Amino acid sequence: QLQLTESGGGLVQAGGSLTLFCKGSDRAFTRNGIGWFRQAPGKDREYVSSINTSGGIMDYADFAKGRFTIGRINRDNVVSLALRDLKPEDTATYFCAARGDSGWYSKHSNDYEIWGQGTQVTVSS
Repeated sequence: QLQLTESGGGLVQAGGSLTLFCKGSDRAFTRNGIGWFRQAPGKDREYVSSINTSGGIMDYADFAKGRFTIGRINRDNVVSLALRDLKPEDTATYFCAARGDSGWYSKHSNDYEIWGQGTQVTVSS
C-alpha cells in the first residue's frame, strides 16, 4: 500500500520560510490528489492546501493564500509545500494525505485515506 513520508519541518523565526515535502512510496502516488493538513497542540486538525494529480489545480485555506505554495513533481513522487512569512500561529505538526481513490483535490480530511506521520513546524516570535 502507498505510504507517505513528510520532511522539511524545523524551527524558524517569525517571518522566515520553510519548504515541506511529501514523498510517496510508489507510483500510485501520481494517481492521487494530495492534501496538507496541520494540527497544533490542543486544537483540531486544520486544512492547509491540496493539489490534483496533474498539479494544475491547487486550493488553499484562507490563512495560506499568498504565503504558502503547493506543488508536485510526479516523476519524483513528491508534493511540496513552501511556507513563507511564517507566524507563531503556524506552529503545528503538518501532515500530508492521499485521496486513495481519486485524483481530485479536497479540503475535507475525511476524503483522504492515507496519511503520513507528520513533520513539526515551530515558529518562534
